[in-house]
Amino acid sequence: MQPQQYQMGGYDRAITMFSPDGRLYQVEYAREAVKRGTTAVGIKCKTGVVLLVDKRVASRLLEPSSIEKIFRIDDHIGVASSGLVGDARALVDRARVEAQINRISYGEPIDVETLAKKLCDHMQTYTLFGGARPYGTALLLAGVDIGEDGEAHYRLFETDPSGTLLEYMATGIGIGRQAVMKLFEAEYKEKMSAEDAVQLGLKALYTATEGKFDIDTVEIGIAGEYTKKKAARKVVELPTGGKTEILSFRKLTEEELKAAVSKFSTAVKAAKKDSKEKKEA
Repeated sequence: MQPQQYQMGGYDRAITMFSPDGRLYQVEYAREAVKRGTTAVGIKCKTGVVLLVDKRVASRLLEPSSIEKIFRIDDHIGVASSGLVGDARALVDRARVEAQINRISYGEPIDVETLAKKLCDHMQTYTLFGGARPYGTALLLAGVDIGEDGEAHYRLFETDPSGTLLEYMATGIGIGRQAVMKLFEAEYKEKMSAEDAVQLGLKALYTATEGKFDIDTVEIGIAGEYTKKKAARKVVELPTGGKTEILSFRKLTEEELKAAVSKFSTAVKAAKKDSKEKKEA
């Protein structure tokens, strides 16, 4: 008979085996991989859902544009990832296939919640069987659902390696999650504009990275309307048979990104100056 110590040490080697205290260690290790990933945040606002990601450029020799952390799934859905990039790409590819299957089968765009549940069901199966490991990534899904009344409903979901699915008004994943959530609890407002949501998201990334980010390390996407000057509108079919315009998912242009980061940098400098003057006074 094997020693008790060796038997206890084996619970973290098999995904199908619970420990005596009801834990699946491989799933917990997968969550640790997410916690070590770069910070990504999602914020629901009045006119859409904003996704922001810290790309963390590790070397000056690296092309920042080659690092992609925000992906477009369908016309109306985008995702941001944290954790193992390869695992995230595999899930993104599966999500795109599911979206196309729904469009071909039913002649309409897939609901954001339906896609999120399909992805989580897939991720959860990798916690049930031996010979495979859990996905070491978490996703934020942002998108637009069209109701039978033709109104746009903005949705923000978070997945994790266990297959858990939660809907948020504002949330974060990755190494800076704790700092991000603390900031959102204090400063998030439900009816804020998309531009204000982007500024709050930049503040969250600034807090999570301790100020170590610039325009080359930030990626921003929005499902919905960012500014009235540039609204990515598309005509889609409704379940009732009619047609309507929706605001689709897109990444911010280089000009929009520069303007947002510049505005935030100016606000940070002003805040530091005011703080310094108060201390001197």
